[in-house]
Amino acid sequence: MSRLPAIENPQRKPYPSDLSDAEWLIIKPFLPKPKGFGHPVEVDLREILNAIFYVQRTGCQWEMLPHDLPPYTTVYGYFQKWQRKGIWQKIHDQVRHQLRQDLGTDEHSSVAIADSQSVKTTGKKGEVYGFDGGKKVKGRKRHIVVDSQGLLIGVLVTEANASERLGAVVVLHEAAQELSKLEVVWVDQGYSGENFAQAVKQVCGEQVRVEVIQRHSKTFERLPKRWIVERTFGWLNRFRRLSKDYELYTELSEAMIYGSLIRLMVKRMAA
Repeated sequence: MSRLPAIENPQRKPYPSDLSDAEWLIIKPFLPKPKGFGHPVEVDLREILNAIFYVQRTGCQWEMLPHDLPPYTTVYGYFQKWQRKGIWQKIHDQVRHQLRQDLGTDEHSSVAIADSQSVKTTGKKGEVYGFDGGKKVKGRKRHIVVDSQGLLIGVLVTEANASERLGAVVVLHEAAQELSKLEVVWVDQGYSGENFAQAVKQVCGEQVRVEVIQRHSKTFERLPKRWIVERTFGWLNRFRRLSKDYELYTELSEAMIYGSLIRLMVKRMAA
């Protein structure tokens, strides 16, 4: 049976990961606009997004996409092209700004929270692969910085044995234009030390201070302010594609994270 693009099969049954009409109206203005010349676009971008979100939510392989979604070569082509052009991050940042405005806060947060998460890979992934001795994990490490709402400001994927401090500084540096009003960075004890605090000031400004949230017990403890970034990691765990790092290149891993959080934010805005 031939695999027809979903634009030719508009009556298919929806999947739980599909965009609703309200969600589509939210995200549509942020998508790349046609150039206005050349061959007209013949694919349905809503179905392309539905297919990408299906992969992220179910964790299936690209070639295992259901037949009533667009061909996986077309879907993966869009996913990879948008990663290469930085479109996933651009869409994510625009949606995050809109969501913060909807929540009644400034689109630029005065608070940032840094943390990292080590995840397994499905085998050795080229040069970006290592062993986190503290977590006993072979694979990669996700360095993230979030705002006061737990929304992602920036992400960096490295080998699992990479320095937490260095990863956080790199993320803060790359997200500098999103941190124009930053006043404080909350971190756990793994980021303590004067060198890290000085590095943060160098990339974010002398007015920014680092505040280390101390743990007072060896048992489970819900730390004030720190639970926000832990909740963000919990959001990522809702997507089976992110249960491990399945991507060959770390740039695609980062695009997967941006895409998953776009889906969550759009759902929240449409609720």
